[in-house]
Amino acid sequence: MSHDLRCWERPFRPTIRLTALGLACAIALGACEPNNSPDKGSNENALPQIQSLAYQGYDRLLGQYVDGSGMVDYASLSESRDRLDAFVDDLGRLDPATFETWGESEQLAFWINAYNAITLVRILDHYPIDRGGIVSAVLYPANSIRQIDGVWTKLTTRVLGEDMTLDHIEHEIIRKEFNEPRIHAAIVCAAKSCPPLRTEAFRADRLDAQLDDQSRRFLGVPGRFGIDREKNVVYLSPILDWFAEDFVRKYGHLGRIGDHGERDSAVLQFARQYVSDSDAAYIDSETYQVEYLKYDWSLNEQP
Repeated sequence: MSHDLRCWERPFRPTIRLTALGLACAIALGACEPNNSPDKGSNENALPQIQSLAYQGYDRLLGQYVDGSGMVDYASLSESRDRLDAFVDDLGRLDPATFETWGESEQLAFWINAYNAITLVRILDHYPIDRGGIVSAVLYPANSIRQIDGVWTKLTTRVLGEDMTLDHIEHEIIRKEFNEPRIHAAIVCAAKSCPPLRTEAFRADRLDAQLDDQSRRFLGVPGRFGIDREKNVVYLSPILDWFAEDFVRKYGHLGRIGDHGERDSAVLQFARQYVSDSDAAYIDSETYQVEYLKYDWSLNEQP
């Protein structure tokens, strides 16, 4: 999240830099098939690389353990996590040469799914979550992902044959390689104020519609967006503030709204597309203040 919140530490120096190259390669609908050749550069005990990636198992897992509001049944998932572990293993064994032939939508869907699946693994590895250090124990809820030491900056998972942190995936790949701020309504850090986790994987053939839907759902909750017309205040999720530079890069050319600065205007330009017509009209025409809401770091767990 922000440099003082979700990414308050700088991510480690990237070991690879991946870019969207070539034409789209369709994601296989069947199960992943192993490659008989060894994984070059890996140790002799490493599993062979795979040449395709299927999302059906991950889809079924999300549909079973995530409810319509995006909350997760971690207790049940922890007792039957084989499908999740298998999917994350496949992320690590996917052949980078195959990945580089994919189109931009396929690559972006891959990285969003990777971030969200690895986050689930991080929670399950520490579930039920115990209080961490003195600072986190005081500042954050007892069941928060913030209690897991180094969850974004130290703990690594193999993806495309490289060991990566969540911060590396988010900041050095997704945010750097794709000019797509809607990802901030799609990647989920396992907190109640995060975007809702989808009950399906992101897919290249419907990624644009999924990101639009995520943006509407994200802004459709009072704790992430709201207007107080009596006080003339527009309330926004702090995620939009933490990553305002991404929205400026995408929407800055649309100009400023009223007397709001560049950062707030870009965020408002984004928000107005995904709220009701009356709220969008208010954003366009009324004089108001922008205030960013408090973030709830409690675990996004089903009651």
